[in-house]
This record gives sequence, structure tokens and C-alpha cells, in this order.
Amino acid sequence: MSDGEDWEIHEGDGPATIERKLGHRERARLERIARRHEFGRPEVTELELGRTTHRVAQVEPMDLDGVRTMTVGTIVWGVAIIGLLPFLGTLDEDGRTWWLWTCVAGFGLGLIGVEYCRRRRKALRSQVPAGGRRRRT
Repeated sequence: MSDGEDWEIHEGDGPATIERKLGHRERARLERIARRHEFGRPEVTELELGRTTHRVAQVEPMDLDGVRTMTVGTIVWGVAIIGLLPFLGTLDEDGRTWWLWTCVAGFGLGLIGVEYCRRRRKALRSQVPAGGRRRRT
């Protein structure tokens, strides 16, 4: 008898054997579910709207201020500018100097975005929540 057949239910199996075999299957299913949720995946519920059913994950919004994201994006645009500068002549010949100007615009808007997000973070930290105490930073 192979390992796979040990857990199959056969015609002559008694109630205790059937319970043991089904118990193993259920235990394996629960272990798979537990492993799946070890990675931080949220619980999924189903929401019915009319004739369609939507799967909805119950997640909390992330409390991010966006400063790091804007900074990284701005740095990437800056690196792209530096990477394109050696090819300025080739870009000009091919009519693609707009690549460089796109990077310059991205870098400039990124600087504005970083400052905006810094001010937003400062304002969020100075807010007094409903509990009456300031949030810790």
C-alpha cells in the first residue's frame, strides 16, 4: 500500500478508520491555511453586489507619510538625468532630447513632492488625536 492510498476511504473501512483518515485531511487543510497566513496575507471575505460576488481583503490602511517614496523617486529621476547626459549629442541628433527634459521635469516635481510630503508629515505629527494626547513619532 503506497502513502497516498493510506488516506483513501475504502468500502470496508470502519467508522474509526474513516474518522482518522478524514481527520488527517482536515488537519492538512488547516496547516495549509496556517502556512498561507504566516506571510501576512489578510483574511478575504466575499461581498455580493447584485448578481456579482467580489472578494474583499480586510486590511488596515498603511500609515505612511510618503517622504521616503518621493525621495527614492526623485533620486531615480536624478540618476536618469546623469545617465542621459553623456548621450546628449546622440539624443539631439535623433530628436529625443525630450527624454532628458522628462527626467528634469520628474526631478523637479519630485523635489516639490518631497517638500509637500515633509510638511504633511509635520502636520500629521502635530495633530491631537481624539484621545487627547499627541501621537508619538
